[in-house]
Amino acid sequence: MPVPALDQLWVYLSASPLLHLLVTLLAFMGASYLNRLLGGTPFLHPVVLTIALIIGFLTLTDTDYATYFEGAQFIHFLLGPATVALAIPLYDYRERVRRMLVPILLSCVAGIVTAVTSAVGVAMLMGASRETVLTLSPKSVTSPIAMGIVEKLGGIPSLAAGMVLITGSLGCALGPVIFRLVRVRDPSVQGFTMGLAAHGFGTAYSFSSIGAVAGAFAGLAMGLTGLLTAFILPPLVHLFGL
Repeated sequence: MPVPALDQLWVYLSASPLLHLLVTLLAFMGASYLNRLLGGTPFLHPVVLTIALIIGFLTLTDTDYATYFEGAQFIHFLLGPATVALAIPLYDYRERVRRMLVPILLSCVAGIVTAVTSAVGVAMLMGASRETVLTLSPKSVTSPIAMGIVEKLGGIPSLAAGMVLITGSLGCALGPVIFRLVRVRDPSVQGFTMGLAAHGFGTAYSFSSIGAVAGAFAGLAMGLTGLLTAFILPPLVHLFGL
């Protein structure tokens, strides 16, 4: 049986939406391997590297996003169940959460207000446009929620997604350093802080680098931050005259 030419193989693969699912998985595997080779640096997080690799692939093959998403939508669909599944490890520590409920809610609100006011304040001082300021305001919220909030406020959803990625990478890089400086050793506090400040990136880091307790509290913080930001952010940006 003759071996098919490479151009014929490409025509066959490009006609299947599963090609882009395969490309996404291979890109993430390659990015994860490269990140490990570089010592696990958060500045080259596997998610960021994967995005760069996929953008390069789509550019080289002249593939539009809609075509790519036909295959990648399978991974997109799993985002919902994966987020809900974060409640499973949290259930094991429900009594601890109940005891800490008041500090958890207060720290979450304080973190949201600090994140929003610092981003909006610095952007306004540097002369950013109203659209850009609004886009930066939910940078510490997980991407789907941040994009939805920004769209309602009149910002740029695609730019908001990029800001969320940068925030997550910086949070994973600076969080452990700050914990050492202020001598925070409680995994629940570390995890909650990472989830609040670095959303999904911080949650993944907490599970992989700190432990199950930290991961559970990071997932809780990520969910609470997204929920509360949707209510707190609009009146907060209104106070800035936006």
